Amino acid sequence: MKISRLLVMSATIAGLAGAGAYLSRPAGPAPAQAAVASRPPAMPVPVTTVQKRTLPVYLEYSARAESIRDVALQARVAGYIQDQPAADGADVSEGDLLYKIDDRDYRAALDQARAQAERNIAAREYARANFHRGNELVKTGFLAKDNFDQRASTLGQSEAAVAQDNATIRTAELNLAYTEIRAPFAGRLGRNRAPVGTLAGGSGLTLNTLVQLDPIYVTFTPSERELAAIAAAHSAGEVVTETLLPDDRSVSLPGRLTFVDNSVDRSTGTITARATVPNPRFTLLPGQYVHIRVRLRSEPDALMVPRTAVGASQLGNYVYVVGADGTAEQKLVTLGAADGDLVNAKGVTETDRVITGNLQKIRPGSPVAPLPPT
Repeated sequence: MKISRLLVMSATIAGLAGAGAYLSRPAGPAPAQAAVASRPPAMPVPVTTVQKRTLPVYLEYSARAESIRDVALQARVAGYIQDQPAADGADVSEGDLLYKIDDRDYRAALDQARAQAERNIAAREYARANFHRGNELVKTGFLAKDNFDQRASTLGQSEAAVAQDNATIRTAELNLAYTEIRAPFAGRLGRNRAPVGTLAGGSGLTLNTLVQLDPIYVTFTPSERELAAIAAAHSAGEVVTETLLPDDRSVSLPGRLTFVDNSVDRSTGTITARATVPNPRFTLLPGQYVHIRVRLRSEPDALMVPRTAVGASQLGNYVYVVGADGTAEQKLVTLGAADGDLVNAKGVTETDRVITGNLQKIRPGSPVAPLPPT
């Protein structure tokens, strides 16, 4: 009995001692401190500032280059091709000799016409002198009126023969000139189709083609919905364009809008337009596929962010910025015109620090450690 009382008293004393130890234990961390202690480490992220600039607003299209002038070279007179001074594909200037036709027959025809003209000129001078003598004789009665009229008729025939000879000489000179086929404008030759010895003229044979390369047309097809914007830009002044190569957009050729067609294609809802582009280095060739940007206006105070900083979700486009508490803050933005690697983002402020990297590893509210801008 005494032993059981001693066991009960020992258990009671041990319980009281444990309770005292529990009450004397120091208090745990506050809830806020616990949240800080459980917060994940900050993610290093590259950031950039928002750039404020005047932004040119463009419309961009796929387009084709077209030559302003493209002619088929043909012979006006018949003859054998004697020489081709300009090689295939050569760049020629206006007036350069391209083909030479054998001209011996045409020189002979010109010499013959000139000789005939000399004979008729001599006959005309004789008839003219005879007419003047007859005019004096008919006044004194020494020459009958019929004889005088005959002399006047002879003079008229001589004058007509000389005029006809002059026309024949001009025709012979033209035919002789046509034996030399010269460039009607500066451009580039194509592939020769009439080698030396070919009989040209009279059969519609095309000797070669010549295309003008500077300046050159760039033709594109804006939609009818964009006509109002293009018309507004055109009414404000000259509409400038930039032509870009699809494989090298660093090459930009300036030009100006020079033509908009007068009707919309009903089947496509587009209209044909073209720009005239200086092409001094022959960068563009007819038929080449290019891009063209039509400048409509300038938008001042546009806030630009890198394209790589823009994400997309079901709510729309967004960017992450560094919040005041050092966390990632998501901002919905409306994208506007682009300029190179930058895009106009309506929804950011000029003082925002935009996060440009590690976007897949952060979420709204994620702690971030901004890296120095580069």
